[in-house]
Amino acid sequence: MCSILVIDDERGLLSLIREVLTKYGHHVEVAADGSEGIRMFDKGNFEMVITDMRMPGVDGKGVVQHIRRSYNQSIPVIGISGTPWLLKDLGFDVILPKPFALKELVDSVARLTEFPTATAASA
Repeated sequence: MCSILVIDDERGLLSLIREVLTKYGHHVEVAADGSEGIRMFDKGNFEMVITDMRMPGVDGKGVVQHIRRSYNQSIPVIGISGTPWLLKDLGFDVILPKPFALKELVDSVARLTEFPTATAASA
């Protein structure tokens, strides 16, 4: 369906997001921090990026700024944060406050990529 890059320094959340989106048929690659995520973005062919805001080194703001200056600047970017008000006006297409419902994430991905989310492949 859609190739998605997920960037987060919380391994548990990273695994959970990957598992859920994979069940809905998406191809998901993960990065453990912003620097790794930027390298993967530059080398890959992603249709969406989901990034945490607060990470050591390059944070979510740095990630979205890099994307918006890149060759693929118009791809959707979802920002996730415990402080969502810090993401306003930074270039994110959707901002999800932590904690968020997984359905909200799945629905946001569907809305931004125009892929339906009626049922998970193995749910």
